[in-house]
Amino acid sequence: FSAALLKCWFPVFNIVLDTKDLQVFKVTVNGQDAKFVFGEKHSFKGTPLEITLPYELRRGQEAIVEISFESSPKSSALQWFSPEQTSGKKHPFLFSQCQATHCRAILPCQDTPAVKLTYYAEISVPKELVALMSANRDGEIPDPEDSSRKIYRFSQNVIHGVISVIFTLNRKIGPRTLVWAEKELVDKSAYEFAEAEAMLKTAEDLAGPYIWGQYDLLVLPPSFPYGGMENPCLTFVTPTLLAGDRSLSNVIAHEISHSWTGNLVTNKTWEHFWLNEGHTVYLERRIGGRLFGEQFRHFQALGGWRDLQNTINTLGDKNPVTNLIPNLNEVDPDVAYSSVPYEKGFALLFYLEQLLGGPDVFIGFLKAYIQQFAYKSIVTEDWKKFLYSYFKDKAKESDLGSFSSADLKEMSSHQLIEFLALLLLEAPLPVSHVQRMQQVYDFNAINNSEIRFRWLRLCIKSKWEEAIPLALKMATDQGRMKFTRPLFRDLYSFDKCRDLAVKTFLEHRASMHPVTSMLVGKDLKQDQ
Repeated sequence: FSAALLKCWFPVFNIVLDTKDLQVFKVTVNGQDAKFVFGEKHSFKGTPLEITLPYELRRGQEAIVEISFESSPKSSALQWFSPEQTSGKKHPFLFSQCQATHCRAILPCQDTPAVKLTYYAEISVPKELVALMSANRDGEIPDPEDSSRKIYRFSQNVIHGVISVIFTLNRKIGPRTLVWAEKELVDKSAYEFAEAEAMLKTAEDLAGPYIWGQYDLLVLPPSFPYGGMENPCLTFVTPTLLAGDRSLSNVIAHEISHSWTGNLVTNKTWEHFWLNEGHTVYLERRIGGRLFGEQFRHFQALGGWRDLQNTINTLGDKNPVTNLIPNLNEVDPDVAYSSVPYEKGFALLFYLEQLLGGPDVFIGFLKAYIQQFAYKSIVTEDWKKFLYSYFKDKAKESDLGSFSSADLKEMSSHQLIEFLALLLLEAPLPVSHVQRMQQVYDFNAINNSEIRFRWLRLCIKSKWEEAIPLALKMATDQGRMKFTRPLFRDLYSFDKCRDLAVKTFLEHRASMHPVTSMLVGKDLKQDQ
């Protein structure tokens, strides 16, 4: 059974909620029966529940919607353990995991990070068990309907949460932190996570006040699929963190960081998941740098970069899910999950930190960003606009006047080659940037073929039309395949000069070496 307070900002006749494998028995609106119907079932999104209100709600009106329902034993959000599957072997165990789109498998809701809400909950469990939620504990009472059970109460002022029903003990490890675990693991867990308060204080110094009140840790069974999960007030963690020497405590720093980036400021859709995870990895490593030294932070960053490379190698560098902002239309967010939003997001922020003034300057931006978007769900464009506003004296695309020919004066030819090669690894530059580079550095006047080759590729990838004849000339004036094939491929990929690239190749084909002619022809889909 669930009840929700609905406040209308425009006239409403019906509401649609997400469900997955739920049975719904009855719906009322302010005590009046309401009609409801299930829509078409989707492979991973579940089934929409459309509720027709018994009367129109006008703007400013409020209504209490009550739903009587039942979840399924096969709910994708819940994992049930028999006593034999637990460490103690005496009592059953249940936990929930709602990210990314599984809260709908527990109760009807608007199951999207774009929606934030407060809640109050009561959970009835057998007396020997304990119920925990991602909320502040609000006491317990005997269950008036069954003397063998008791009711736990919870209240949360921000965001919806998850449920865990367990037989567990706790140990206090800080002024606002209890660690909860089965009896066999509670002492080991208390030792392992004893640094939680120091991490919380460091995070507050970096990101602002901790607004959630309690910060507890719950050690789950080994089947828990993640290292941790940042439920407000109650972080879930895997028992694989119990190393005995606190060496895996960075996961706790990560989940603590989510109290600001993820729970307080949230990605509006899963395409923008990097806003949650990239900022959280950045803050996690800033905490590590404060507690264990700046070299430790940089060492972690190197490890993260390696993980990102491994992930991209596994998925394929052309795989769209390796984009920082992937297109998840009809893609299950669980299937798209990888280290990319974590480590590519961190890499972007780490780069910006170095570009825009260093760690002390950039943490000021992070704190201001959190203050600006607290309690909101946002997309990358919101973040980008705030970044440009905050660093308005540094982050303008149009601010290219500070470059001069002296920038490259001390660089050798080999260094210039490497400089341009590195730029080619990045996203294409805006046309205004390559135009300014030509104006200041006059790369077109350089005869070194290795430099000229990379420079012209950079221009074509940036879609600078003035570079097209120069690139065609280099591709045909000589026949070295190292230069000719990539130049023709780039020109062919530039839609405005594709036809010209093919025409030029066909005109020069007879003068090319047979092998060059054959391979370029394949590149341009002109193979005979």
